[in-house]
Amino acid sequence: MNDDCLQVSVAAASPEEAERITGSAVEQRLAACGQVIGPVASTYRWEGKVERAEEWLCLLKTTRARFPELQRHILRTHSYRVPEIIATAITAGAIDYLDWIRAETAS
Repeated sequence: MNDDCLQVSVAAASPEEAERITGSAVEQRLAACGQVIGPVASTYRWEGKVERAEEWLCLLKTTRARFPELQRHILRTHSYRVPEIIATAITAGAIDYLDWIRAETAS
């Protein structure tokens, strides 16, 4: 199985922002689908202090070829100065599902 499909995680400040990011990414075919999970309790170090926040986690399915454009889209639409954008290779999965990701993100 090749790893051309990715799952991209992005934490958002509100459910509205998470829905806006996932919805617009799918509408523009940058992702085949997106799920919003939350709220989640986040703890992180920012500018020398430990912070805690309620966030919503976006999980987007895309391909390696579409990732650079998806990342630019997230950076343009996100409210954070340094948003979490992590892409993880999907190294195994249902063939029909992975083919669907590829088809839905074809430009």
